Amino acid sequence: MTMDGQTVFERRPSPSHVRGVQRARHLGTKANARLTSSTALVLLVLLAIEGVTVVRVGSLLTLHVFIGMLLVPPVLVKMASTFWRFAKYYTGSHEYREKGPPPVVLRLLGPFVAITTIILFASGIVLLLGPTAWRGDMSLLHKASFVVWFACMTVHVLGHFKETRQLSTKDWVRRTRARVAGSRSRRLVITTSLASGVLLAFATIPSVGHWLGAR
Repeated sequence: MTMDGQTVFERRPSPSHVRGVQRARHLGTKANARLTSSTALVLLVLLAIEGVTVVRVGSLLTLHVFIGMLLVPPVLVKMASTFWRFAKYYTGSHEYREKGPPPVVLRLLGPFVAITTIILFASGIVLLLGPTAWRGDMSLLHKASFVVWFACMTVHVLGHFKETRQLSTKDWVRRTRARVAGSRSRRLVITTSLASGVLLAFATIPSVGHWLGAR
């Protein structure tokens, strides 16, 4: 363009710069919060169903195992998104520092939620697929970890309830999905995790019959 008779060349951002800005938006605090909240809503629905099977696990063992295995990939997505926020905050990301950490109680509770979740799912998988000789120990560990996990998760869910209620459906509603970049990618991550969970669950179901036959 020209200014006062002089030609001024307008400098356009390089493609790499544009890609960097877009990537930053996709991985920013708002995007992370949406992914975490959407995944949390999916987990709450599936865990509610799993809770019903816990009450009558003897007659609903197959469904209990199916939902339990279906939960694994979404749980990993939730843990990854939470760890991402943790890592970005403590490595000095300006955006994440500006947003601030969760309340102190939830920060202190976070490691216990993660550890008990890992123990609960790992013990359940080993109980189903591991050696018969391990079943007594794994059953005890699975039940004990569930009690501790349930207590931790109750506080965790209540502490994040407001944010989950506000953000969990934003990426799935046409009116609000475009306000934060990357909604398509976040939806794809969640749907892929659910599809992977379904495949994993169906692959595991035959083991239930073998488990029952070896009791």
